[in-house]
Amino acid sequence: MLFKGKTVFITGASRGIGKAIALKLAKEGANIIIAAKSVEENPKLGGTIYSAAKEVEEAGGKALAVQCDIRFEEQIQEAIAKGVETFGGIDILINNASAISLTSTEDTESKRFDLMHSINVRGTFLVSKHCIPHLKKGNNPHIITLSPPLNLDPKWFGSHLAYTISKYDMSMIAIGLAEELKQYKIASNALWPRTTIATAAVMNLLGGQMLINMSRTPEILADAAYYILKRPSGQCTGNCYLDEAVLAEEGITDLAGYSVVPGAHLYTDLFL
Repeated sequence: MLFKGKTVFITGASRGIGKAIALKLAKEGANIIIAAKSVEENPKLGGTIYSAAKEVEEAGGKALAVQCDIRFEEQIQEAIAKGVETFGGIDILINNASAISLTSTEDTESKRFDLMHSINVRGTFLVSKHCIPHLKKGNNPHIITLSPPLNLDPKWFGSHLAYTISKYDMSMIAIGLAEELKQYKIASNALWPRTTIATAAVMNLLGGQMLINMSRTPEILADAAYYILKRPSGQCTGNCYLDEAVLAEEGITDLAGYSVVPGAHLYTDLFL
């Protein structure tokens, strides 16, 4: 139980990648603060903070479900305060919550631009800001941000400029925090999948069941996060990791078990 007694704050943990990370760490005894918006289930998305909390506890961890929209600073502060009151601190932060719109500049409405930047950039920044005082007191403290390696190939800007700059901003936050917080031995890294991942976003916004069948399950990112979080925080920081590379460093190269459809051709994710 490598994470027994450790407390993990995860944004967007009611489903998908965030929930997969929560369950992986719960199996190792972690306390999970599930900070997400969903309190009533949307059939297209699935999952609420309460259903995720139930799964966390069934997996062996302790859970605190907190409704939190990270666009609002007061909700972030309240969620962190409740988590600290319940579990005594925060050792790990997973910046997972994100919004996506793969639209051209002309087709990106201002409200959609604002949504992506309010969640992806401002939300990530403010959640990190308010967790830092607690991470300074944490046990082997880590921040993982779900964002891509910085790749300045123009094709990633030309296709969906608003989304690209919001995700690259998240990666720059991860790199900036690594430098800023290294004196406190707080690790900050970005993590991104080599292939598309079977989530509600892929199903509803990107490619439907066809793309799901060409994807891996969220568990590959949960396992990669687990191996990063095991590493000494003072020696493992400032990286933009790919899930495959993290697993390869651990000697895990047979990734067939992560495919949604065994043997299917896998679709490479954005920014790679």
